[in-house]
Amino acid sequence: MADWMNAVREVDGEVFDLIRQEEKRQHKTIRLIASENYASQAVLEATASVFTNKYAEGYAGKRYYLGQEAVDKLETLAIDRAKALFGADHVNVQPYSGSPANLEMYYALCDLGDTILGMGLPSGGHLTHGWKVNFSGRYYNAVSYGVDPDSERIDMEEVRKLAHEHKPKVLLCGASAYPRTIDFAAFREIADEVGAYMVADMAHISGLVAGGAHPTPIPHADVVTSTTHKTLRGPRGGIILCKDDHAKAIDRAVFPACQGGPHLNIIAALAVALSEALKPDFKTYAADVVENAKAMAEAFQERGYRLVTGGTDNHLLLLDLTPKDIGGKPAAEAMEAAGIVANANSIPFDKRKPFDPSGVRIGTAAVTTRGMGPSEMKAIVDWTDRAVENAGDDAALAAIRAEVDEFCNGFPVPYTF
Repeated sequence: MADWMNAVREVDGEVFDLIRQEEKRQHKTIRLIASENYASQAVLEATASVFTNKYAEGYAGKRYYLGQEAVDKLETLAIDRAKALFGADHVNVQPYSGSPANLEMYYALCDLGDTILGMGLPSGGHLTHGWKVNFSGRYYNAVSYGVDPDSERIDMEEVRKLAHEHKPKVLLCGASAYPRTIDFAAFREIADEVGAYMVADMAHISGLVAGGAHPTPIPHADVVTSTTHKTLRGPRGGIILCKDDHAKAIDRAVFPACQGGPHLNIIAALAVALSEALKPDFKTYAADVVENAKAMAEAFQERGYRLVTGGTDNHLLLLDLTPKDIGGKPAAEAMEAAGIVANANSIPFDKRKPFDPSGVRIGTAAVTTRGMGPSEMKAIVDWTDRAVENAGDDAALAAIRAEVDEFCNGFPVPYTF
């Protein structure tokens, strides 16, 4: 790895300096962005492998280029590991990321203009679940369900009502800012009532599913999509899992319909990450992620913060900063100045605009990877609270940053360069 970094330095000092800058930032900050994590050194090295040099349009045994002996073995290995980890009938490991995976899912199951029913972005859903500025909202008749205004949890009666009213081709569940367990069996029941395909997007929780810390959608869903980073700790890529009935349609949607040659270096890194996730200690990791999120939620509530849904069942929590008389964006900016990186996020029924929302989304996947536990979560909440209270006070934020800097030295990142 050191030789590779030396080559970058010799060829392009500017890029080398930026890599070093980012390496330092990731080490010296507390990373609470719920969609981020630390990949292992093995995953990073596989990402940088010579598979970067190879084209492989098609699938194992059916390629358009020669020289595929190692490639076919690699892709088959990644698929077999994903099947073993998640218990899926069929797996496609070629999607470039989560959004392309959802595009390919729609392509396989729908015609343009078909009705899809997914969780609305303001309630915690994802852009690709039918939001109007995304392809899914533009090329399909997208209908959105939300959350109950009192509990802020998915309103399954509303889902059922909308499903019976609109008869969607696809009923989609999954979220990007929803801190509670998703009832996949309930979605399957509604999908069956209206003759819809049931699809689960488990991008945020795939690592928790793999580690047994969240119920799996696999027995219930026709198709499951996911990213491969986030809680799964792999490279930045995508994956589609499905029942055998949809295997051909999914594979044809990925290639040749929506993609060309797969990124084989990412598939190599994914195979490594899946191997790591199949080991017993990954179950411990997944459980620790949830335990840390619960500990952090409790600590925030003790300090008077309001949590959307009142707590968490997974890796993330959503703070409503309204009682603190500060918006989510200035709060997140103050946190970053103090060395704590999260993202401003809308809350359900937010009265503020999307670029100036009321909430901050926080995740525990990355800090758990660094070995932090419940006691460290309390310390992080203390620093976060102090940062929010001192927003705009550069000296106070710098003082917190110094404490965070020293703290981070005790929890090395899982790689060295």
